[in-house]
Amino acid sequence: MDLKGPVLGIESSCDETAAAVLAPDGTIMAEAVFSQTEDHARFGGVVPELAARAHLSHLPGLVAGVMERAGVAPGDLGGVAATSGPGLIGGLIVGASFGKGMALSQGLPFVAVNHLEAHALTPRLPGLLPGGAAFPYLLLLLSGGHCQCVAVEGLGRYRRLGTTLDDAVGEAFDKAAKLLGLPWPGGPHLERLAAGGDAARVPLPRPLLGRAGCDFSFSGLKTAVAQAVAKGVAAPADIAASFQASVAAVVADRARHALAMAPGATALVVSGGVAANTGVRTALTAVAAAAGLPMVAPPIRLCTDNAVMVAWAGIERLHAGLTDPWDHAPRPRWPLDELTPPA
Repeated sequence: MDLKGPVLGIESSCDETAAAVLAPDGTIMAEAVFSQTEDHARFGGVVPELAARAHLSHLPGLVAGVMERAGVAPGDLGGVAATSGPGLIGGLIVGASFGKGMALSQGLPFVAVNHLEAHALTPRLPGLLPGGAAFPYLLLLLSGGHCQCVAVEGLGRYRRLGTTLDDAVGEAFDKAAKLLGLPWPGGPHLERLAAGGDAARVPLPRPLLGRAGCDFSFSGLKTAVAQAVAKGVAAPADIAASFQASVAAVVADRARHALAMAPGATALVVSGGVAANTGVRTALTAVAAAAGLPMVAPPIRLCTDNAVMVAWAGIERLHAGLTDPWDHAPRPRWPLDELTPPA
């Protein structure tokens, strides 16, 4: 399908309200994210009802703002893309309904974007690699809710090679940070604390290291952190440094195994909130270099939930002639392998 104008992307799957306008070639014309972190911090995690109400309150103004900065009127758009799963159902309903309403009012095509596919396609954005990452590539999706190794073989064609057996890696960061008395969300706070610690002081486990396959497990590591804190075996900075080193070593080991399961991969890609962690990025860069592949990670601002990746996923699907009907229902669970590839 030839796009006749820019694409508006809307993201509301969790606690980030986001909107972006991208030109048909993927050039970012305007983007904005409203973070709800302060609203949820006192509860130590995301409260779904509060998140949905905040999306409802902030999304209209956010969309109007990015449209104005992009210099685009609603009638100038070539399509609208909105995250429709997986995620918190209240927020998904708000964003998808807003996107459908805007598309319907202007007679535009609508794309119901899978949040995981949006992360998976981010490395194909112009500017990260010349021409974008070429299929197939290996994706490590590392976030608060997801921890997967995925062979990205084409648009709508995803083969999951491994996943977490318990906690997602971002969830493990948050739990370890809480045990160390750090605020939520814990990942960035733990990384800052770890920078002043000695990872060699605390021998924490590295679950599944060296095991066949590329599944993950972090519950035992979390328990070990709890025991180290309770016993006062070292300073909090040392425990944080050891925890981060263990996670980086496990992720690197799982990536090496995944690459062996995905011969022909053109790149090692890491996406999701934990992709912003310097220790994890450094470890994966070494794995990619040893395999003779580029390691591709989005800019820090595009690691966490954002609407740029949603608009880009919409552009990829619209170029392939894929749109969604008005009665497409948001899905709190939506596995990648249930997506429709181009004919």
